[in-house]
Amino acid sequence: MYIKSSLVQIWILLITMFYQAQAQTGPQHNKAVVCYISTWAVYRPDSGSYSIDNFDPNLCTIAIYAFAGLDIANDAIKSLDPWQDLEDDGGKAGFKRLTDYKKTHRHLKVLLAIGGWNEGSRNYSDMAGDPTRRGRFVKQTVSFIKQHNFDGLDLDWEYPTQRGGSPQDKEAFVLLVKELSAEFKKYKLYLSSAFGAGKKTIDAAYDVKKLAPYLDSMHIMCYDYFGAWDKKIGLNAPLKNDNDLNVEFSIDYFIKLGAPLEKLMLGLPFYGRTFITTQDGNLGDESDDKGFPGPFTRENGFMGYNEICQALSSTSEEWKSQYNAESSEALAKVQLSNETRVVSYDSPRSIANKVRYAMKKGLGGVMVWSVDTDDFLGECDDSINFATFSDYRAEPKVKLNIPKRTEKNYPLLRTLNDAIVITLDELKQEEDLIKENEIGDNKDQNKPSPAKAPTTLSCFSLIALCLSAASMKLL
Repeated sequence: MYIKSSLVQIWILLITMFYQAQAQTGPQHNKAVVCYISTWAVYRPDSGSYSIDNFDPNLCTIAIYAFAGLDIANDAIKSLDPWQDLEDDGGKAGFKRLTDYKKTHRHLKVLLAIGGWNEGSRNYSDMAGDPTRRGRFVKQTVSFIKQHNFDGLDLDWEYPTQRGGSPQDKEAFVLLVKELSAEFKKYKLYLSSAFGAGKKTIDAAYDVKKLAPYLDSMHIMCYDYFGAWDKKIGLNAPLKNDNDLNVEFSIDYFIKLGAPLEKLMLGLPFYGRTFITTQDGNLGDESDDKGFPGPFTRENGFMGYNEICQALSSTSEEWKSQYNAESSEALAKVQLSNETRVVSYDSPRSIANKVRYAMKKGLGGVMVWSVDTDDFLGECDDSINFATFSDYRAEPKVKLNIPKRTEKNYPLLRTLNDAIVITLDELKQEEDLIKENEIGDNKDQNKPSPAKAPTTLSCFSLIALCLSAASMKLL
């Protein structure tokens, strides 16, 4: 009897240890990190080829399999690449391989995204605008999501009312989201949506106040503000600039329209927009209407960060990169014999600053498009890949616990998670300092204070003054 009891206790202990170990997986903070995976990346050449096996579930809280499509004949979700997505007929079982990560990483949610740029808008407009078809889609979607063990759906309708859509799409999108939400709640499924970030698109496509209650998270695509289509060199995803084509405006506008802070995910691009010009390659210079492609993604006007950092590491071409502190964007260029090539992109420093902005704003987290264009193999130089956080401090200066680097791969995703941890730590320490000073001020309010003990803030000020004086003597 005693032996049986001991075995039971050991078994319970082992189970507890197992679940505790599982609970420690994932990012070491309480914010959302939403990671899109563009699954066609598996077809890219050489070290640009990205498989589900390359995914690191410890760096994300939500993984999104992009994309599935709309079967207009049946108003249902369909695989856009059955051989890659499904297990049938010897398929690669992409759906299953991604959702299987949940078995060992209990923190992780895995969603299926439907839509995307190539799917367009018209088919979604026709379905959402018809109550019968919309209801059928909702029922079919729940069935598909449950069948393939996803935790929910991410809607990527690009965009309601545009690209072949209807003026009624703005209202129809609300009805679609509302009806999906009602059905999803019965099965505790997660519902999110991606949103365009330009004011013109926001005003035309989204009734933000009505959509927000039915969505678990709202993924704001804060990129593609400029590209080769503008026929002049501009910044892909500036944090701020002198017009409304920037991250700060987009986020503030969604908040103004009624989006809850905790549901907003700031979208970060793990890629850059490319330009070709016969001028010097400065911002505002005229450029061709098609940019140059990267060697892996092979798309005109687009380079993944993995392609950019390899170009910067190359000795065959003299690429030069500059960081624009005001916009938190990097601009790299190379002079060729008859043209200048330019790419606007998010460097690790860009990512860190934008994450800091999102955390100080109180957003629910961040979203990345997409993990397959990070330097997921760690092939680039550390000096290019990793942010030093040397300027990553607020006033009053606090002690930041900057993590030590142990892995080289996924530099942008690791920088992102480090920046969240650092900023939350910084904000907590700032809050504690303020409280400490308020308590000190209240205690000493009615006392003469010629010999008042210095607070932490005054210590910081004293140190700053001493350093300033010392530097003046040195000069």
